[in-house]
Amino acid sequence: MDEYACMSPTENGISPVASMDEIQKSWHDLTLRVEQLETGNSALEHENKSLRQLLERAIEHRKKSHADLVNLLTTLVSKLPLNDVGVIVSRLVEHNVQVGDVCAALVHGKNDDAMLQPAILKTLDKTKRELNAAIPPLVEELIRLDAPLEAAMLQGLITSPESFFTPTVVRASRCFVKGQIPREKIVKEYGEESLVFFKDLTTDPKFNPRPKLAEVLLGFAPDFEGLLQQHPNVCAARRTELVALHERIRQSRTARAQKNAFLKLSFVLELLHYYENQNTESPDVVFAQRLPPLIEQIVVTSESNIPDEKLILQAEALLAFIISADYRHAVINNFGKASGLAKTQRLILTFRAASFNEHDPLTAEFVRHLLALEKIPRAETFITVLRLLAADRQKVLIRAMINSGKLRKEEAEPLGKAIAKQLGLPESEITPKVEAAGAPDPAGATGWAHIRTLISNRATPNEVTAAIRDRLHAKFDDDEVKQSWLTLAESDPMVFVRVFCLLPYLPDGQTDPFARAVLESFSNRLTHEKYATTYTKVVQALKNLFKVKADSPALINFLALVKWVDPEAAEKISRDIGVTGH
Repeated sequence: MDEYACMSPTENGISPVASMDEIQKSWHDLTLRVEQLETGNSALEHENKSLRQLLERAIEHRKKSHADLVNLLTTLVSKLPLNDVGVIVSRLVEHNVQVGDVCAALVHGKNDDAMLQPAILKTLDKTKRELNAAIPPLVEELIRLDAPLEAAMLQGLITSPESFFTPTVVRASRCFVKGQIPREKIVKEYGEESLVFFKDLTTDPKFNPRPKLAEVLLGFAPDFEGLLQQHPNVCAARRTELVALHERIRQSRTARAQKNAFLKLSFVLELLHYYENQNTESPDVVFAQRLPPLIEQIVVTSESNIPDEKLILQAEALLAFIISADYRHAVINNFGKASGLAKTQRLILTFRAASFNEHDPLTAEFVRHLLALEKIPRAETFITVLRLLAADRQKVLIRAMINSGKLRKEEAEPLGKAIAKQLGLPESEITPKVEAAGAPDPAGATGWAHIRTLISNRATPNEVTAAIRDRLHAKFDDDEVKQSWLTLAESDPMVFVRVFCLLPYLPDGQTDPFARAVLESFSNRLTHEKYATTYTKVVQALKNLFKVKADSPALINFLALVKWVDPEAAEKISRDIGVTGH
């Protein structure tokens, strides 16, 4: 018999069967316990459902509040003067996406809501799309103009813009700009014997005696036509194609349309490359070194010394692709450093992009530049340039020219009126207001005597600074700056320090355009031996301030502003005060 069949019920652990009477007696208790368990289970299910709703609500609230926080941070960061704002915002958005995914996974398993897209990233994406859309027309234009560049290489830039920075394309671009041809291309297409028609532009007995063959660049010999006649049997089968290549290279050196199309394409590809690689590309290199020469070559031509509005509009269309206004100004400010048409175009682009008053240093620079173009300034010279500016900018420059002091009054006013008449400007809006001789200052509101009274009556530094600023804005010249210095030098040294610190900052938070010139004058006078007494008083006051509170904002700001305008003076003052490491 099987081993398991022989085992007793006790060995199998089987309890004896309950009788009917026992079942009937315990049935009531059993049903009661089942009812209690079902009731408890229903209560637990209801509680679990409520807890789940609370958890989902808390996760959703956490997700939304985190998105609001990131949105607030991106808005604040976008306003900071940082070089890589886009990178920081991208990291914030990436972090927000990860938090959203985790929160969604805890509840739904996926993130269905639209993620945060700050305005700066929307603008960046839109600009990238516009830059990509601008590439095909420029490539087609270069092909249509028969530029000496391979069509297949140009077509590849449409699908792969980054290929513009590969060694092959970089070399081809350099050859196009300089009118050169790679040696291996000539040997491959026309044979070794055709090298007699070219000049080696790479090999140099002193600096590069044995260059690599792949690096040798050639240029057509100056007497190419004569060499063709001297060697009639060389490259006889492809002589027509060689002559055509020579003509294409010659035309590319003088064809303005080809050059402009290539410059625009280079600008678009450089800017797109920066926006795609902001983590690794330095904005200083892109916007201060690479892009300015491209804009300068577009707006400056050798055919004319007169500014061309069509070229200016082309340059402005390219500059519009630059998202940051600071970077646009950097591109404009970094070309045209010398005199001539390049500087004229730089100043025109600057004035077309922003407004300036007649006291601004850049306005004075523009006027000096226009006056220096000719020994005897003519209205036509000004009119040619001013026609490219808005009417309010024209008035500012005419008034600045009349008040510049570079021309005698009897010369400046007729010149300004002639320019205004040709431009259709009212004469009353460009004629400077002349005060009657000996006319008193109305109620003494802005006179220096009034400012001295404010100081003696212990007016607040803000009130004194506002009065001095109003006086200087009403009439800014060396005499007024000297009067402001004398007024402050006679006052308490701490009044001088506090006014010095407040002068650069206008009530709206912008920088006063006169601030640097005024503070530089104050700094030079303060450290001059003529005003040694004033210097001693100011240094002693700062020294006492340093002993009482070394991190005083007034002390720190004063030294920082002096360093801004005169580093040597700041070093001398810091040394005399006893401040180290400033």
